[in-house]
Amino acid sequence: MVKRQDASTGKIIEDGRPAAPAKGGKRAIRIKVYSPFQTYFDDMAYSISGDNETGPFDILPGHHNFLSLLGACDLVIDTLTGKRSSKITRGMMHVKADRIIVFLDV
Repeated sequence: MVKRQDASTGKIIEDGRPAAPAKGGKRAIRIKVYSPFQTYFDDMAYSISGDNETGPFDILPGHHNFLSLLGACDLVIDTLTGKRSSKITRGMMHVKADRIIVFLDV
């Protein structure tokens, strides 16, 4: 089961979801990055980093549900084979249950 820190109490709890696949001791999450006419990335990865209105942020396995508009930034994905960076002008990121979808050009 996935363990996480409860935001309201600070206690470490199990959330009832199975853990995401691991490689080399690190957990992975499913990430899909696409625009209306092209898929740029659709695979497992360790993390994703981007910028929104409040600044830079990272999403790691076990992150709470999250929805954000992305500004112009370098979208960095730490894939199973190394880091991959792409410049974007705008987009929207949706995080839910260790799955991340990034819609570009929205």
